[in-house]
Amino acid sequence: MSQAPRVRILLSETYNPWFNLATEDWIFRELDPATQTLFLWRNDNTVVIGRNQNPWSECNLTRMEEDKVFLARRTSGGGAVFHDLGNTCFTFLSAKEGYNKTANVTILLDALSRLGVKAQASGRNDLVIPLEDGPRKISGSAYRETKDRAFHHGTFLIHANLSRLANYLTPHPKKLESKGSASVRSRVMNIRDLQPEASHEALVKAMMGAFCDFHGGTAEPQLLEPSFLESQPSLKRTFEHYASWDWRFGNAPRFSHQMVEYLSWGFFEVHVDAENGHVTRAQVFSDALYPDLVQDLQTALTGKPHSRNGMQQAVAEVRARHPSQERELGELETWLMGQVEV
Repeated sequence: MSQAPRVRILLSETYNPWFNLATEDWIFRELDPATQTLFLWRNDNTVVIGRNQNPWSECNLTRMEEDKVFLARRTSGGGAVFHDLGNTCFTFLSAKEGYNKTANVTILLDALSRLGVKAQASGRNDLVIPLEDGPRKISGSAYRETKDRAFHHGTFLIHANLSRLANYLTPHPKKLESKGSASVRSRVMNIRDLQPEASHEALVKAMMGAFCDFHGGTAEPQLLEPSFLESQPSLKRTFEHYASWDWRFGNAPRFSHQMVEYLSWGFFEVHVDAENGHVTRAQVFSDALYPDLVQDLQTALTGKPHSRNGMQQAVAEVRARHPSQERELGELETWLMGQVEV
């Protein structure tokens, strides 16, 4: 039996976050951990939320839609982050046996040193640059392990547009109460603030050199494009999962949403409880002169997705029972669809 290659390097040629996150998952589940693997990639215009986060409370979904920003959900925990082409993401896969978390940190610090950047590890997850007014974070990591493999991924801030973070990670003002975890904003800086010549291409070269030197191997990087999905059925299925509404929105924790409005035909106060992106309980209060319609709306909302399509489905069911109130239901439908944002 031939011996597994010592190192493997994969470079993504696409900025699609669903492809890149699916590739990470595929690497973790299916590649041979006996070969030390490095995957380097970038996402553009993307908010990535943690496994247990609620996109409705964590993200400004209306602004994201207007600016054509992707929403992606990763399988690991932690808070929401914004990725643009100023972020370089890295993924390591190693065999669990003999694995030492400091090995990858050594590679990361060596890569930075090759760029002329002196950084240091802070705690278990971060790399920081020490400054007179305190350390500034330039990289964050997360870890995952099974019985036979160890997985480490993170991101470098090279020249990210840090001002855009608040645009999409600040919740849109509304009465939305979430039981999911909220993101913690850290003091961060770009590597380019310290080293103006730093770039994605330079960091990739430095990372590949540090990785190969540490493990004593050589490898030509394999370039991954979207067409690669066609040759890997399991990766294609994983990509479809990461791109799906059910994963990105339906995986949300339990939360409550209150909607209040004066419509031309009455006052409406709608309370919904939702879990996994679907309404589990609805209460509708109104002074409208159609009490049966109000009760039917309350019933119809239960079980629907907490989405524009879900609101539209609920009103369609009510419309079938109250065809003579088409004008009123049209106004109600427009309002409800505008409240849920996606």
